[in-house]
Amino acid sequence: MTEIPEGDYESGKQIFKTRCLMCHVVDSDKAKSGPSLNGIFGSSAGTVKGYDYSNANKNANIVWTKETMFDYLANPKKYMPGSKMIFAGLKKVEDRADLISYIEVESSK
Repeated sequence: MTEIPEGDYESGKQIFKTRCLMCHVVDSDKAKSGPSLNGIFGSSAGTVKGYDYSNANKNANIVWTKETMFDYLANPKKYMPGSKMIFAGLKKVEDRADLISYIEVESSK
C-alpha cells in the first residue's frame, strides 16, 4: 500500500488554487471543465453527476481513497489511460500529500 506523508493544508490550498481550480471545485456539486471533487473520497471514479466522463474513467473500477488519489496525481494519464484529464501531474510526494490534505478537508464540508 502507498505510504502518504502528512500533508499541509495551506500548501495544498495554494496548489489547488494554482493547478486545479481552473477545472475543478471542491465546495459545490457544479462541474466546471472537470468534475466537482466535492465528496470525492469514497466515491467510484466516473460517477459524479453532471459531468461527461471518458469511458476510461467510467470503466476504471477505482474507488477514490487518499492512496488511489496519491498515485493518480503523480501521472493521471499513466494511471488512467484514455482519461480526459489534461493535467500532467505532481511529481513531488509532498505536493501530492499537501493537495490531498486540502481536498480531503474541503470536499467533506
